[in-house]
This record gives sequence, C-alpha cells and structure tokens, in this order.
Amino acid sequence: MTNTRRSGPDLTAAIMRTTLELGRELGYAKLSIEAIAARAGVGKHTVYRRWPSKGALLLDSLLSLSESALDYPDTGDVAADLRRQIYEAVDLLTAEPLRPLFQALVGEAQLDPGVAAALNERFIAPQAAKTVARLAAARDQGQLAPDFDLDLAMAILSGPLYFRLLITQEPLTHAYVDRILDALFAGMAARP
Repeated sequence: MTNTRRSGPDLTAAIMRTTLELGRELGYAKLSIEAIAARAGVGKHTVYRRWPSKGALLLDSLLSLSESALDYPDTGDVAADLRRQIYEAVDLLTAEPLRPLFQALVGEAQLDPGVAAALNERFIAPQAAKTVARLAAARDQGQLAPDFDLDLAMAILSGPLYFRLLITQEPLTHAYVDRILDALFAGMAARP
C-alpha cells in the first residue's frame, strides 16, 4: 500500500484551500481550526504548528490568492498604472464570496495584535511601498509636482477604498476608483 500522506507545501496549500472553502460556507465567525483540520484530514495540532490562530491562517489563505496580482506596471502613464493596479485590488477585495472574509480579516486585526502586525507587514506595507515607489517614479519623470507628499497620496488613494469596503459597505467599483483618481490628479499633477 502506498502512503499518500501530504506534507510540507502541499499540506499547507490544502489547509489554506480548506480554510477559504469553509470560510465561504460558514463565515468567519463560525470558522474554527477544528473544522478546518477535520475537513482537510489533518489533526488540529498540524494546523496550529503552522498558524498560531484562525486569523493568521485566514491571512495566509487570502494572501495566497494575490501573490503577484497587485504588482504595478510602469507604462510611463502614472494615472493609467494606478487605475489598473487599483482595479485589480478592488476586484480582489470585492470578489464574492471572499469579500466578507477580507472584511472579517481586517476586523480580526483590530482584536489580535499578531494578525494586525502580519497584515501590515505582509500586505498593507508592501502595497503602500509599491504605490509610493510608482508615484516617486512618476514624480522623478515630471508627471507629479516635485514637492508632492507621496505618503499622503498613498493614504488618499487607499482611504476611500477601505472606507467603502469596511464602513459604509457601498459598492466598491471601477467607476468609484475612476472618480477618486480623477478628483486627485488635479492636485497631483506637475505645475508649470
């Protein structure tokens, strides 16, 4: 008889897939490490050896969906590049049935400092750095005012998205992204 035990990356991937499947079915509040382990066919200790909490497991599971999807292009047109990248982020964050899981993850980060730190370190900060780097390149190319505050621009670009996703829960659409970018580029443009 051949042993078909999974190990290493295959087992980790299977647990993360199971987490997303169960999360979609049950919602985050009813999701448990025990249920994930049972569905994945592993012991709960196997899960806990890889992740210290349900929130940490959900973070890794969701991040596995977007490993390279949110990289910036540099076409020479900063507005087009921002639009494309933000569209991809919006599509990722609002894809049903995952939207409630992204919302739950951010909620969990408010309660679990470890999840908050990991979310910032592995998703928020890298995305912010990519945005600031793209804006810096545009500034260096003369597309933006030389004194434009790049960190503030990052906050202005992301704030309305999170506000809709988490607070008002209004639709987060490409048209909304267009409105944000159109409103901001008047202030971000290089001055003669």
